[in-house]
Amino acid sequence: MTAAPHFDIDMDAFWRDPYPTLARLQAEAPVAYVPQLDGIVITRRDDIDIWEKRVDIFSSEQPGGLMTRLMGENMMRRDGDAHQTQRRAMQPAVSPRTVARHWREAFRGAAAAILDDLAPKGAADLCTDYAMPLSGEALRLITGLDSVTAAEMDAHSQAMIDGISNYGGDAATEARCLAAVAALDAAIGQTLEACTTHPPDADTLEGLSVISVLHRAGAPRDQILANTKLVISGGQNEPRDAIAGAVWALLTHPAQLAALRNGDVGWQCAFDEYVRWMAPIGMSPRRLAGTATIGGVEIGPHGRAFLMFGAANRDPAHFDAPDSFDIRRDTRKQIAFGAGPHFCAGAFAARALVADVALPMLFERFPRLRLDPGSEVVFRGWAFRGPLRVRVLWS
Repeated sequence: MTAAPHFDIDMDAFWRDPYPTLARLQAEAPVAYVPQLDGIVITRRDDIDIWEKRVDIFSSEQPGGLMTRLMGENMMRRDGDAHQTQRRAMQPAVSPRTVARHWREAFRGAAAAILDDLAPKGAADLCTDYAMPLSGEALRLITGLDSVTAAEMDAHSQAMIDGISNYGGDAATEARCLAAVAALDAAIGQTLEACTTHPPDADTLEGLSVISVLHRAGAPRDQILANTKLVISGGQNEPRDAIAGAVWALLTHPAQLAALRNGDVGWQCAFDEYVRWMAPIGMSPRRLAGTATIGGVEIGPHGRAFLMFGAANRDPAHFDAPDSFDIRRDTRKQIAFGAGPHFCAGAFAARALVADVALPMLFERFPRLRLDPGSEVVFRGWAFRGPLRVRVLWS
C-alpha cells in the first residue's frame, strides 16, 4: 500500500477542457492527490461505482463545505436515514409517475410557447433563448416558485453553482452566491406562507410542487429552504446545458440526427449518450470519514475527495472510443446521475424535459435547423460543464 501520488493540474486548462487531464489521471494515477483542489481525485468508473456507496468512508456530510456553508444543509449533504427521510419527503414531486402524468405535458406547453416566440426570428442562441428559459420554466413548475422568472431562476442557479465550486475562494463569486441565496430564501418563504394560509390541492400541479410536498410532509423550514435551493442549483444548469449541448452534438453528427428523425434510434438514447460524453455535472465532492485502500493506494481519514463522474463516463474499460459521441452506444454503465444512495432525485424529470420534450420539439419545429457558421461553440467548466453559446439558424 502507498500514499496517494501527487498530481498537479493546470486549473485554467482544466476549466477549458478537463478531459485530457482526466484521461491522464485515469491512466497514470487513478487515485491521486491534486494540490490545486486540496483533495483526493478518483477517476475510474468501477472505483466510483463501488466507493460512492460507502458513505462511512466517503461521507456526503460536510459541515464546513461550500454547499453547506453557502446554501444550507440539504439532503445531498446528509447520509443514511437523515438523507433518506428528506428524499422520501420530496419524492412525490419528482417521481417517475408524477413526471409521466403531470410534468411532461406541462414541459411541452412551456416549450411550445418558447418556440412560438422564436419561430419568426430565424436565428437564436440556444443557450440563452431556448435551453435557459425552458429549464427555468420547468423549475418554476416543479418548485412552485411562480414569483421567480425563468431568467432569475437561471441567474440564481448559476450564482449558486459558481459559489459551491469556488474552491479558489474568489470573494466576488461568493458574494453573488449569497445574494442569490437571499433572494431565493425570500421567494421560498412567500410560497411557504401561501401554502400555510391556502393549502393547494394535492392533485394539481401546484400541489405537486417541491415546496408543497415538503410542507405537506411536515419538513422544517430550514430543510424546505435548503432542499428547494438544491433542486434549483442542479435542476437548472444540467438540463440547460444538456439541451444546448446535445443540439450542437447532433448538428455536428448529421447521420446520427437523421437516425433520430427517422425513428431508428430513440431520443432517450441521444440524451443518455450526451450526458455520458459531456457530463453536465462532472464531479461530486465527499468528506473522507475513514480509511480505505483503492487500487493499492491508501487514503483518509480527513480531507476531501472528488468523485469524477466525467472521467468515469469516458473510462475505456467500459466504453469503446469513449471520446466519441455515438447515440447507438450501450450507455448502461454511465453514471452521469451518480451511482449510489445520492443518485440524482431529479433524473427522471431531467430526462423527460430533454429527451421527451426539448430535443424532439425543437427539431420538429425547425427541420432546417443548422449551426451559425459565423459563431464558434465554446464549452467551459469541469465541476459543471456546458456550452457558453450555440448560435443556430433555421430560415
